[in-house]
Amino acid sequence: MVTVRAVTGARSALRPLRPDDSLFPMVSLDWIIVGLYLLFALGVGLVFRNRAGRNITEYFLSGRNLPWWIVGTSIVATMFAADTPLAVTGLVANDGISGLWFMWNFAAAHLMATFFFARLWRRAGVITDVELVELRYSGRPARVLRGFRAVWEGVVLNCIVMGWVILAMVKILDVLVNLDAVTVRLGVDHLISGRWFGIVLCLVVAVVYTVLSGFWGVVVTDFFQFLIAMTGAVVLAVYAVGAVGGVAELKLQLAQRYGDAAAGYLSFLPSGHGPSLPLISFVALIGVNWWATRDAGGTSYMVQRMLAAKDEQHSFLGVLWFCFVHYVLRPWPWILVGLVSLIAFPDLVDKESGYPMAIVRFLPAGLLGLMVASMIAAFMSTIDTLLNWGVSLVVNDLYKPFIRRVEGDAHYVRVARLSVLGLMLVGGGTAYLMQSIRGAWELFFGMTVGIGGVYVMRWWWWRVNAWSEIAAWVSTAVVYLGLHVWNPAIGFGWHLIATAAASTVCWVTVALVTPPTEEAVLVAFYERVRPAAPWWGPIAAKSPVGPVRGGWSDLTGWVAGLVFIYAGMFGVGKLILAGWPTALPYLAAAAVAGVVMARNSRAPVVPDAS
Repeated sequence: MVTVRAVTGARSALRPLRPDDSLFPMVSLDWIIVGLYLLFALGVGLVFRNRAGRNITEYFLSGRNLPWWIVGTSIVATMFAADTPLAVTGLVANDGISGLWFMWNFAAAHLMATFFFARLWRRAGVITDVELVELRYSGRPARVLRGFRAVWEGVVLNCIVMGWVILAMVKILDVLVNLDAVTVRLGVDHLISGRWFGIVLCLVVAVVYTVLSGFWGVVVTDFFQFLIAMTGAVVLAVYAVGAVGGVAELKLQLAQRYGDAAAGYLSFLPSGHGPSLPLISFVALIGVNWWATRDAGGTSYMVQRMLAAKDEQHSFLGVLWFCFVHYVLRPWPWILVGLVSLIAFPDLVDKESGYPMAIVRFLPAGLLGLMVASMIAAFMSTIDTLLNWGVSLVVNDLYKPFIRRVEGDAHYVRVARLSVLGLMLVGGGTAYLMQSIRGAWELFFGMTVGIGGVYVMRWWWWRVNAWSEIAAWVSTAVVYLGLHVWNPAIGFGWHLIATAAASTVCWVTVALVTPPTEEAVLVAFYERVRPAAPWWGPIAAKSPVGPVRGGWSDLTGWVAGLVFIYAGMFGVGKLILAGWPTALPYLAAAAVAGVVMARNSRAPVVPDAS
């Protein structure tokens, strides 16, 4: 088990000396920068407090009036958490650049959500993704499923994500500030450990403006938080690479230290030598994980932003903008720092802590404060979304339909604000039990890897019913946990493949043998959402809307999007690591695919339900 002490014990010899080095590596200028950022976040909460309190649509969806650039940037900022650069550093240090397929495989899922489902979600007009359950299904199973998902996704799975985000921020704080020493200095070490002190500090900062301003505060701060966080990531990468003499010198030092294994660290795909993502994990990620997890159909905080967009086209363009920034631009500063950490901290026990240690080692006063502010911004941009989205499920899909059905808007907003505090406490407790960000990622993927198929097919096939989703969730949990008990040594890739296969067989079988959703509910859903899929034929025949044409342009756009994202992502990487001659073919392919994708991005003409 890796402990915080294993990290802090090695850091004193690595960072430059600063005043009172046992506690704070930052000087006054650094703290002023951090303080100004925190005041800005609090100010946003105060500015939007009254608007957010009008009703739950304002509190959870900003009145459905967000432009595409806010929608997309807010999604990117949410996924730009404090855990992500640490996890990327750990993946690069353990598996080389190919380890990033843990993240990169989701490009196919997110592009599918973009081209096939973003507009459908906006037409649905629900407040949360879970509310779609009773719009799409009928009867008691639909109500049970809605309540279950509100708790399971909004609290349990959400708190696993919150846990690894908070854990990452605690790791960062523990490198920058000796948390145990702080509690001793404050005289509270007998009441609270340094680790818990860091968790409480992180959560208090994030919760204040989330409670006050709701989703308005989330999206407005997200925009500025992304700019700050991305600036900090680029600045750190420039200083870290410069400290080892540039990219060419970095590659040379990797070769000198690691020999033939250096090629494995630099490979974008799993290789047969040196550090590399295991081949079975790679196959599972690109062949199963992207469609079998819930992202492919659109879910959680991504759907929240689709629903908050001005209209269908803003929903579509917002998610497309997110895909470009998230995959093509964002990862490379982190990857460079991960490669530098292999040179600067080769014997580090906790590889994920190489990122915050690089902050302290390479950045001067002032820029160190900017970087800390950027990490706090990354943390807050994720934790505020998880709190707001999780509470939206608790209030809209549990409290309102099952506990207090008829109350005024002020009552539900008040319950939402109180629920933020409760969810904060559960998330903090989850973080305290975690040790590894990567381990939490694997647990989360494993517990959701059988859900994606049914989440996609509920839009395309009328026969999918509430029992199908229930079967998918139950079978996924049983198979994944059963494999751990039966054979803990089985590889992560085999876990994904076996769980996804078993769950898919289970939910398809259940869909065929259980009664279908009531016909009136299916017709109403079809007329409201108008999915362009041939498997709605029997329902379309009973609707005055008639069959909705389309689908091929979505498929063409999705394929072009895949080429655009992956070619662009590899092109940027090759440009940084190898120069123009190697990068040019990738960038050219991305440009051509971008033209094709743009032609398939126009808003479609669909029949009016009236």
